[in-house]
Amino acid sequence: MNKSITIFVAAVALSSVTTISAGDIIGKITLKGTPPAEKNLPIASDPFCGKLYAGKPIPTTRFYLVDAHGGLADTFVYIKSGLDGKPIPAPVGTVEIDQIGCEYLPYVFGLQTGQKLHVKNSDPLMHNIHVTPSASSGNKESNKAQMAGGKPYEYVFDSPEVFLRFKCDVHPWMFSYGGLVNHPYFAVSSVDGTFKISNVPPGDYVVEAVHRKTHPRGTGVTQKVTVGPAGGKADFSIEVSGS
Repeated sequence: MNKSITIFVAAVALSSVTTISAGDIIGKITLKGTPPAEKNLPIASDPFCGKLYAGKPIPTTRFYLVDAHGGLADTFVYIKSGLDGKPIPAPVGTVEIDQIGCEYLPYVFGLQTGQKLHVKNSDPLMHNIHVTPSASSGNKESNKAQMAGGKPYEYVFDSPEVFLRFKCDVHPWMFSYGGLVNHPYFAVSSVDGTFKISNVPPGDYVVEAVHRKTHPRGTGVTQKVTVGPAGGKADFSIEVSGS
């Protein structure tokens, strides 16, 4: 066989193996029950933050972001078990949190241990970044001011934690919550409650969905999922806390 043809055939075969070697876990988070009404953040109480919203609606709390069909946003979904013996890809890319309009955005995010996290301040005023890990996580607390227009601060965390909290002591309504795990197989549900965990190796897993308000201790609802070449599916129903 011609050498170039041999190489081409080998490349096609490798491509085929790669295509069937991983799949996506897709699903939707649905809220069960009627959530309490969200409240306006006390932004107007701060003269500097209040100026950013002159003539504009004041943002509200984001405890339960639900669409017209019950889809629940800001739920952290990840593989809890089943990865033993499977290779774990190294962290890729940088996750970013920004401070815009006296809010941390995003409110909930995912991060792999060892992955770089940048925290920006796009507001024309000073904030501070106070990282408040749980006492048992092993992650380090950090608290430092960040001036307007300053360079992003970079963080790397070594221990899994759901949720790792970021807050601003200057503006006590500002929070962001990180789902931190030691692999890249996680997602955060979007505005319609849907999520996708990409490129999961074939196998049997336990997938957990954790909502910050309903599961404040980081223990959510679980489901067994089998991932094949076509992927897998996991839909979750989360009940309003206290209902």
